[in-house]
Amino acid sequence: MARRREITGADGLPLTAWDHSGGPGAASGPAVLLLHGLMGRASQWAGTARRLVGRHRVVALDQRGHGRSPKPEGPYSREAYVGDAAAAIEQLGLGPAVVVGHAMGALTAWQLAARRPSLVGAVVLCDMRAAAVGEADQRSWEDWFRAWPVPFPSLDAVRRWFAEEDPRVEGRRPARGEFFAEVMEEGGDGWRPVFDRRHMLRSREPWVHDAHWEELALVSCPALVVRGPDGDLGRAEAQEMVRVLPRGAYAEIPDAGHLVPWDQPEAWCTAIESFLADVADVADVAHAPDVAAAPVCRAG
Repeated sequence: MARRREITGADGLPLTAWDHSGGPGAASGPAVLLLHGLMGRASQWAGTARRLVGRHRVVALDQRGHGRSPKPEGPYSREAYVGDAAAAIEQLGLGPAVVVGHAMGALTAWQLAARRPSLVGAVVLCDMRAAAVGEADQRSWEDWFRAWPVPFPSLDAVRRWFAEEDPRVEGRRPARGEFFAEVMEEGGDGWRPVFDRRHMLRSREPWVHDAHWEELALVSCPALVVRGPDGDLGRAEAQEMVRVLPRGAYAEIPDAGHLVPWDQPEAWCTAIESFLADVADVADVAHAPDVAAAPVCRAG
């Protein structure tokens, strides 16, 4: 069972992390920090954590504005998110850690690796674009948030709407319904998100307006870029990210969308385990620039 740990974020904000203790031999691999994406929460990494605790200490962070961590009015800048992740590694004694990030968490992972390389031994970057997405994309998110029929009368209604009725959904995606059910809390009038949608829009602004290729090129540790064919990150951009990364590798998970770790949990975990096996002695690898780049991984 994960132990709740409290840390102090970059600007003094108290944050909640969940420390998964491994069994015998857990210390044989590097520590792993799991960073959820926008609107996510640390508890959603439970399946990934269970797979990794056999050889790793695994910590999942509820980032500012998410999960059990506070929801201040700000800041929701890249500096704040990166500083929080650095604080988690330093205060919990994880470094150099493998930082696994989904979407926004992936951007935080590679920015942390670029800015504080001594803290990061390897990164896994799941379905996050390096290119700016543009103002029209932000407006579409504003419209989407307004379309949410909150409060939802039940968790079943949450699951049904996000899996089947959400205008952004094509077909039926049960994993998506479960994902959003886990980020809801019950109030007197029904079920509402645990986050403030205004804060989510503010958190998106840095990748709406700015590209992040330059920092990607500064990631000197091994890096795995993961995508699903139906996700936000296109194949051409993903492969360009691998090319830009000094030691990049690539994994494509079949039959997955943006929520790769939850659409295809077995293939996702297999891809990560294969990557970690290639960089098993990650602490030494992080300080050995003459070591060959990590090989390309292909899942499925």
